[in-house]
Amino acid sequence: MSDPDHHADWQSEYRGALMPVFGTPQRLLVKGEGCHVWDETGTRYLDLLSGIAVNSLGHAHPAIVEAVTEQISTLGHISNFFASRPQIETADTLLSLLKAPEGSTVFFSNSGAEANEAALKITRRTGRSKIVCVEGSFHGRTMGALALTSKAAYRAPFEPGVPGVVHVPFGDEAALRAAVDADTAAVILEPVQGEAGVRRHPTGYLTAAREATSAVGALLVLDEVQTGVGRTGHWFAFQDPEIGEGVSPDVVTLAKGLGGGMPIGATVAFGSAVTGLLQAGQHGSTFSGNPVVTAAAHAVLKTLAAEGVVEQVSQVGTAARNALRGLAEVADVTGAGLLLGVELTDGRAKEVAAAALEAGYIVNPVTASRLRLAPPLIITEEELLGFVRALPGIVASAHRAALTAQAAEEGAS
Repeated sequence: MSDPDHHADWQSEYRGALMPVFGTPQRLLVKGEGCHVWDETGTRYLDLLSGIAVNSLGHAHPAIVEAVTEQISTLGHISNFFASRPQIETADTLLSLLKAPEGSTVFFSNSGAEANEAALKITRRTGRSKIVCVEGSFHGRTMGALALTSKAAYRAPFEPGVPGVVHVPFGDEAALRAAVDADTAAVILEPVQGEAGVRRHPTGYLTAAREATSAVGALLVLDEVQTGVGRTGHWFAFQDPEIGEGVSPDVVTLAKGLGGGMPIGATVAFGSAVTGLLQAGQHGSTFSGNPVVTAAAHAVLKTLAAEGVVEQVSQVGTAARNALRGLAEVADVTGAGLLLGVELTDGRAKEVAAAALEAGYIVNPVTASRLRLAPPLIITEEELLGFVRALPGIVASAHRAALTAQAAEEGAS
């Protein structure tokens, strides 16, 4: 597909200029439209990851382009000494969609990690410092969010981290209840764990978290950075009766799909009691509520509502799950809506993702044996089912490539 020499040139330039925290990217992308992107050779790919659940309306959506263009041409940045109409409108719309009680408020930031940092600060204002999280969780890479994140390999290079965080085994309701005591400030969890392979908690788990926190006066914080804004077929995952079980959180954090490609995070405090925990001067951000990014977020929310996209997510996601489960190459499908984990019968997720890229599909090997699909919410059923039909051939191609590599390695030795 790509010219090897040209490919090597830009990769060398990348390594010479960018800090090596991400490794070397696989392609140099130059254009996006709808659910597709193009690399510098003109090769087109169906984007089934959407920037890791970010491009909710796909690429170059007219509503976002118009909102950003209009806003940047009139008022680009004002700092938090002033307010803007997009900031207020986006916060009001979020509170309405969340069905948040009176007295609820929003703090805007620049990312999911920052949204969780603000939530962590809110929990500290309870006068307690113990935080209960769940094994498999991912809450971000900044120092506070990193402490909440389960994976030891992420935390180890930066220890000692923020103290007081306890991780309980995934799915163990008894362990969760036992960990929540009078010293606990909050339980923080994702309704669906993304980085752990797109896995849902067992039935009754969120109910247990709500009961345990309420019993000791602790907060329940739901990290909906990846699951929020329509991704699971509901506006927010906790509003899905099967996932959220009717619980009402104290804090919800958002980012990713909220900006449709623009960098924005949001921390929502439910009710005046939680809102009052952070006072003036105790938190802030230069770019909080930036007019351009909030204009983009407002356009995303308005477009999703006006075009019935959230309902479409549920329908397309169901069709994709049913089709994937019918493949011999697929052992299981997890998740909800358009956040799916595809467990491969023979594993090799990394090799299959590489073969998918060669075939024109962008997917993510989220674990050693599982692919993550998080396409734009506007993807059609036919576009997604086209990938499902192609998957057996992609898996076969990955298998052949693995055998070839093995034979070459054995020959060299």
